[in-house]
Amino acid sequence: MNIKQILIDKANAAMLAAGLEEGTNPAVTQSTRPQFGDYQINGAMGAAKKLKTNPRELAQKIIDALDVSDLADKVEIAGPGFINIHLKPEFLAESVASANQDAKLGVAEHAKADTVVVDYSSPNLAKEMHVGHLRSTIIGDAIARTLEFRGDKVIRQNHMGDWGTQFGMLIAHLEDLLNDGVDLEKVALADLESFYRDAKKRFDDEEGFADRAREYVVKLQQGDAHCDKLWQMFIDTSVKHSEEVYEKLNVTLKREDIYAESAYNSELQRMIDVLREQGIAKEDQGAQVVFLDELANKDGEPSVFIVQKSGGGFLYATTDLAACEYRSQKLGADRIMIFVDARQSLHFSQVEITARKAGLLRDETSYEFCPFGTMMGEDGKPFKTRTGGTVKLADLLDEAVTRAKAKLSERESPLMTRSRKRSPLRWVLAR
Repeated sequence: MNIKQILIDKANAAMLAAGLEEGTNPAVTQSTRPQFGDYQINGAMGAAKKLKTNPRELAQKIIDALDVSDLADKVEIAGPGFINIHLKPEFLAESVASANQDAKLGVAEHAKADTVVVDYSSPNLAKEMHVGHLRSTIIGDAIARTLEFRGDKVIRQNHMGDWGTQFGMLIAHLEDLLNDGVDLEKVALADLESFYRDAKKRFDDEEGFADRAREYVVKLQQGDAHCDKLWQMFIDTSVKHSEEVYEKLNVTLKREDIYAESAYNSELQRMIDVLREQGIAKEDQGAQVVFLDELANKDGEPSVFIVQKSGGGFLYATTDLAACEYRSQKLGADRIMIFVDARQSLHFSQVEITARKAGLLRDETSYEFCPFGTMMGEDGKPFKTRTGGTVKLADLLDEAVTRAKAKLSERESPLMTRSRKRSPLRWVLAR
């Protein structure tokens, strides 16, 4: 057990001995300031209010019955009835030394291991990874490793974006370059960011190009061999870029962990059929829409969740619903954890509510949206790849390695010997 649990058990025993009812909450917390010790037992105040007695006197009774001599060298009352616990340095040293001798560092495994799907990184395969992908990748990988360490079965899912209108746009641009005799390997896909921006400019400005791009999307969805070949060029190039970044970061994601948006393509129409059959989705202005009263605004208007566009096209919403079913029903996930930035909060709330209504998520499956903040540019706005303001993640990491080497050289650090075999960045991350 961890220290907090040990203190909870000892506090419960002391409160019973002090005459309090069984089940009284000891309210054990970590202290927020060093002068308050390491932990606090705060339950005396709530219990005293209920009993209409003096909280400091009750706190003293709890202390008199509290047996913590093996782990604390000081126990004191503070304020209106806080009980501050100061741990013994010897106890902490012995605990650390004991944990260090254990293969699991003293971390207890679950009695029953959970099957946890961890959805993270998820770059767009039309582009190279940029700094905005760093947190999802690192946080997700840290959680995946931690869950495995404590005994859970972790299924990594790299939900890469490899489908949609953007690929019709890229395929049309690529085909034009190939027709002009451009060397694909040396020019067309050497810099995916520039390639994407050039294609996007044509999509926005060039007459007829957008229509042709949308036609390619339809052909791609229908399995056209030529479009599929060009699409696969982008996938292979993008995945290669991603794998180089993962290797540099010492991240555990592998090619076999990729379960991209296109993997759900065959299930998307069925998702719409299921929602319509159950009366969850309704047609509105030609689109298929789920109206969610659970997320209504202050005026009582339901949240609008579009699952199919008026032209019949599918959206992230449709793909994420299919992913819910696959992960919960087929993979048997006890938990689904998704690591993306906080701007997606409403979207994933809509996904979960809709998926549960439709029975796509089993009751036993926990659906956990794990948000983090947004990487901003100098203008205070999120980076936009199409504007050219995004720093490539590969370039950022290369610069980090260069600066780390320079710093280590200045200090004549022994780490420089180690770094001849492994870059300082990878050495630090591995440690």
